[in-house]
Amino acid sequence: MKNLLLMLMLAALVLPWSVAQGAARSKIIFIPHDDRPISYHQTVEVVESAGYELLLPPKELLNSATDMGHPEELWQWLRENAPKARSAIIASDSLLYGGLIPSRKHEVSQEALSERLDNFKKLRRANRKLHIYVFDSLMRTPSQGYVGNIEEPVYYEKYGADIFKYSSLLDKGEMEVLSQKERLELQAVEKAIPEEFRKDWFGRRQKNLAATKRLMDMTKEGVIDYLILGRDDNAPLCQTHKENREILAYAEKKKLPTSKFQSLPGIDEFNLLLLTRAINDLTGQAPTVCVRYGLGAGGDTVPAFSDEKISDSLEAALEIVGGAKTYNPKRADLLLLVNTERDGRTLFTHNVTPTEADFVPDLAADRSTRAFAQMVEDALAEGYPVGVADIKYANGADNALLHMLEQKNLLFRLQSYSGWNTATNSAGFALGAGLLARKMGADEREHLLAMRYLDDWAFQANVRSQVGTELVRNFGTYAYYYKLEDKQDFAERRSAELMREFAKAHMPQVSTDFTVKLPWLRMFECDVIFSK
Repeated sequence: MKNLLLMLMLAALVLPWSVAQGAARSKIIFIPHDDRPISYHQTVEVVESAGYELLLPPKELLNSATDMGHPEELWQWLRENAPKARSAIIASDSLLYGGLIPSRKHEVSQEALSERLDNFKKLRRANRKLHIYVFDSLMRTPSQGYVGNIEEPVYYEKYGADIFKYSSLLDKGEMEVLSQKERLELQAVEKAIPEEFRKDWFGRRQKNLAATKRLMDMTKEGVIDYLILGRDDNAPLCQTHKENREILAYAEKKKLPTSKFQSLPGIDEFNLLLLTRAINDLTGQAPTVCVRYGLGAGGDTVPAFSDEKISDSLEAALEIVGGAKTYNPKRADLLLLVNTERDGRTLFTHNVTPTEADFVPDLAADRSTRAFAQMVEDALAEGYPVGVADIKYANGADNALLHMLEQKNLLFRLQSYSGWNTATNSAGFALGAGLLARKMGADEREHLLAMRYLDDWAFQANVRSQVGTELVRNFGTYAYYYKLEDKQDFAERRSAELMREFAKAHMPQVSTDFTVKLPWLRMFECDVIFSK
């Protein structure tokens, strides 16, 4: 009897500790590559709506519009919190350079960079059972520079187009013989770029590329469980594409399988894709997804800012989340419908420089748009869980499509929707959110849809251009995209007013008790903040 009593007392002491330890070990650490709304709290909101607890670093340690991030402090926070978690989703750019944008402009010494890379090995030694998922980036190669753009070195504003052309010719020259005209053009554009800027840009890229290879080595050694490398804002011919060939050859040399390492276009969507993978790994789930495209080029579309077909990018994204493809929607956990332009182009209506002319949204649906809307309606009528990746336009929704879905009362019957940025960003986000929606209640899912419609449809595809017109009329501010400066208060107030009007007109069930912020001091993205 005494032994039984002693065992019961011990159980009473041990059980709560064991339960607490089990709860702690199910937490997921998440270190994004900056504090932009889509990178940080919008992604966090999706995961938390699915019922998972995230451990997040203090926001002030992350890269912001006015702060280039704090790698050393982030490493300290990670060391302190790693024992509390089961999995860690880590943006290597934040821990090596300060963030995604600092990775393109940093002056980090080779010594400091090597020490930060070694911290991954120390993290593994101290946390043997921690699942470590890392996402890294190849430096992007924008096709030109823009006034006030904080994302590139200052000289890129003047020499960006020359640098892009120079790198694209170097890339082509590695794959085939350049024509006499192209060789002369290469010589001319090389002379047009000051040597100090060429050395700075290419030198930083070589340093970053060497760091990426170190991460690949650690993935091969088991320090990192899974590594993905993003190619943000690149093209079929450019320096990013050139470096990716080198990376793929290195992966083949190291015999790194796609189950451990992948390189693909995009970057911002990796936050949610890797969080979805971590959850699937924790729960032992392998979701199935059926992907279907609109009329015309469909999956063969090579979108702007990418160097491969969207079907290839989505297959890679599906592998990232640990899922499998099916051609039968009846067997799918998600039917992802992808809205593309019929001829395979990416449309840029939402990205044009504002003028004093009023912005008028194009609501005229062509045959392919009508067919796609019918595809959505038919799939929902069959009871399939439907997500929509709206990638016909760069940086914003297809107004004609969403107008039709609104008329058919289908907007809030979807599992997920995304059309906020580049094709790979939007498609990857729609995939991750659509899979996690299975774990949500109706209210949570509808709230997340409302957030996307307010951001991707109201703001990106309509209000941004309207406010841009007013900025030009009132202030002559043509560079509103990247440099609001003292016009920020006006832009935030007008954006909120117009978005509330838009919500009342098109989404009457959505509360208009929200404010709008432009935290990166530009009109490129917004943050919709609902009152508690």
